[in-house]
Amino acid sequence: MDTRVPAVKMRNITKTFGNVVANDKVWLDIYRGEILALLGENGSGKTTLMNMLSGIYFPDEGEISIDGKEVVIRSPKDAFKLGIGMIHQHFKLVDVLTAAENIVLGLKDEGRLDMRKVNEKVKEICDAYGFEVDPSQKIYDMSVSQKQTVEIIKVLYRGADILILDEPTAVLTPQETDKLFAVLRNMRDAGKAIVIITHKMHEVEALSDRVAVLRHGQFIGDMPTKDTNAQEMTNMMVGHPVVLNIDRPEPVNPKSRIEVKNLTVKNIDGIVKLDDVSFTANSGEILGIAGISGCGQKELLEAIAGLQPTESGSICYINDDGEREELVGKDPMDIAKLGVSLSFVPEDRLGMGLVGNMDLADNMMLRSFRRGHSFFTDRKSPKRLAQDVVDKLEVSTPGISTPVRRLSGGNVQKVLIGREIASAPTVLLTAYAVRGLDINSSYTIYDLINKQKQAGVAVIYVGEDLDVLLELADRILILCGGKVSGIIPGRGAKKEQVGMMMTRLGGKEENE
Repeated sequence: MDTRVPAVKMRNITKTFGNVVANDKVWLDIYRGEILALLGENGSGKTTLMNMLSGIYFPDEGEISIDGKEVVIRSPKDAFKLGIGMIHQHFKLVDVLTAAENIVLGLKDEGRLDMRKVNEKVKEICDAYGFEVDPSQKIYDMSVSQKQTVEIIKVLYRGADILILDEPTAVLTPQETDKLFAVLRNMRDAGKAIVIITHKMHEVEALSDRVAVLRHGQFIGDMPTKDTNAQEMTNMMVGHPVVLNIDRPEPVNPKSRIEVKNLTVKNIDGIVKLDDVSFTANSGEILGIAGISGCGQKELLEAIAGLQPTESGSICYINDDGEREELVGKDPMDIAKLGVSLSFVPEDRLGMGLVGNMDLADNMMLRSFRRGHSFFTDRKSPKRLAQDVVDKLEVSTPGISTPVRRLSGGNVQKVLIGREIASAPTVLLTAYAVRGLDINSSYTIYDLINKQKQAGVAVIYVGEDLDVLLELADRILILCGGKVSGIIPGRGAKKEQVGMMMTRLGGKEENE
C-alpha cells in the first residue's frame, strides 16, 4: 500500500464523445519524484485522460484532486495555476519569435517584458535541469528537439511541477532521446511529477519508474516498471498475448530493381534536399532509410515515384528481364503502371491519399482506376479488397460502407497502407507506415511488409523508430543533410553507430 500523498489523484473519470466512451471510470495516481509511463493502444484513452488533467477537455463525471485537495480544471489556465503543464506532439510555437519570446508569450504579469530578466530566468532553468537552448534563437532556425526543449522550458517557466509529455520521442534521434531522458531524470530527481505517453516499450523500460495501462478507455492496472517487462505490458494493453519479434527472412535471389545515380533534388525555394545520392534497391529486400526528420527522405521517395522534379542524376527501373527504364521525367501514372507504389503516411492522413466522404470500397477503387482497369464492370474487386484489408489489419469499422472520415487516425492509416500493398506492386515505397500506431497494429504492418519482400517486391522503408529499422531492414541507407552518409547491413547494425551517421557525415560505405 502506497502511503505517499499523490500529486494528482483521478477518480472515476469518464468522458464520452457522441457514443464513443473514451474514458470509463478511470482511476489514476501520479506521484512527485517519479516518472509514470501511461500505456495503451490507439484509442485507449491516454491522451483524452491527460487532456482532462491539462484543461483541454472537461470530464463528464469523476473527481480530480491535487495534493489531496479536490479541484476543478476548466481550462489550460486553471491547469497552469495548479502547476500542471502538457507538452503536446505538435508544438504550439510562433516561428518568427525567439525562444525567450515564445516562453513568455501570453504572460500578463511581466509588466513591460524585461527580456534581460527573462533570459536570466531561462538560463537558470536550463542550468538546473541540463537543457541546452539559446534564448535569442528564432524558432524557424531550430531543430525538432530544440523546439521541444523550448516547449518544456515554457511550462517550467510558468511554474509547472506536474509535466505531461505526449509521445515526446516520436521525431528525435537516439542521441536527442538520450539527452531528453537525462533532463527528465533531473526533473524527477528535483521532485517533479512526470507522465509520458509513449508506444515505445524499450523507452518505458529505460526511463519510467512506474507504468499504468489503459485498455478501451478503462484502467487495467499499474505497477513498478522493474517488476514487469515489455511482453507483459503489451499483453495488458492488448488483452491477449502478442508476439513481439519482427521476422527478417533472408532475401531470396535479390536483383537490382531501382538504381539511383548522382540524384540531386531542390525544393521550391531552391534549397538542395538531396545532394548527389546514389544507391541500388533490390527485389526481395527491404532497404531502410534512416535520417532525422527533413533530411531528404520524403524527397527521395517522391522523386522515385515521379512526384518530385529532379535537378540532375538518374533513377533507373530494371524489370525481371534486365531491361532498364529511366524514371526521371516520366509521368507519375506511367511510373505507377510499372508497379512502383508510394504509400506515404503524412501527418494529415486524410489530406493525402484518401477521400474522407467516400467509403472504404470506393477508396480502394481510387487505387485501381490508376492501374487502367475498367471501372464500370468491376465493383466487386474493390469491395473484396476493402473487406480483405479490414479483416487482415483488424480495421475497426462498422462496415466497408462507412465513410473513411469516421474512422480513427490509426484505422485510416491501415486502410492507406493496405490499399498500396494490395495493389501488387513491384516496388513499395513506404514512409512512416506505423506513425502513431499501437504496438499490435504496427506488428501486423511489419508482417505485411515482410510478406511483400518475400513475394519479391523491392521495399524502400522510411521509419521513425530506429529500433524497428534495425530489426526489419536488410540494408540501411543513412541520410544526413541530403547526402548519403553510409549504407550498412541491417543485421548486426548498432543503434549508436546509425545515430552518429544520422547527425554527421562520414560513415563507411558497404563494399559491394
